[in-house]
Amino acid sequence: MKGDNTMKCEGNAIYIRFLEDQDVKAVTELQLRNQTFFDQYVSTRTSEFYTIKYQAQLIQDNVLQRERDEKYTFGIFVKDTDMLIGSITLSEVLRGPLQNCFIGYYLDLEHNGKGFMTEAVALVLRYAFDILHLHRIEAGVMPHNKGSIRVLEKAGFQKEGIARKNVNIKGNWEDHQVLAIISEDLEGRSL
Repeated sequence: MKGDNTMKCEGNAIYIRFLEDQDVKAVTELQLRNQTFFDQYVSTRTSEFYTIKYQAQLIQDNVLQRERDEKYTFGIFVKDTDMLIGSITLSEVLRGPLQNCFIGYYLDLEHNGKGFMTEAVALVLRYAFDILHLHRIEAGVMPHNKGSIRVLEKAGFQKEGIARKNVNIKGNWEDHQVLAIISEDLEGRSL
């Protein structure tokens, strides 16, 4: 397993750490509170997704995937209050000659536009490149999601093209802007 279960990366206003069993209630409440907002960007979810039982299983699955070096899921917490406001994930970790993964994230609607996600992306990039020793991280964002594209570009991601009809969201195949960053892009840059 890469990293430490008690790992905590601190920024100015937020910190990220692996989600644990103790977070299940907060994760469920966050998902319920933002269901309509998040539904614009994710595939269709069943009502079971919004239960404590389902979220507890997701947290356990994340632990197992982290132990297998496949996926790293972090909660995003406000430093002053320890409130869970989002999540950021490095998924589909591939080793061998690729050394890459995908980044995905979500943030409570109330906390959008405050720089929290920009800070969380910077922290997770340092973890990915310095601790996991990955080489490339890729993101896919619906082209109309200008805020998310801006977050990634501020972190150093570069646009690479459009993945046509890439993800099925609410019954529609949606295009995604592909962005990526490689470890060399961060050399000499403070996040």
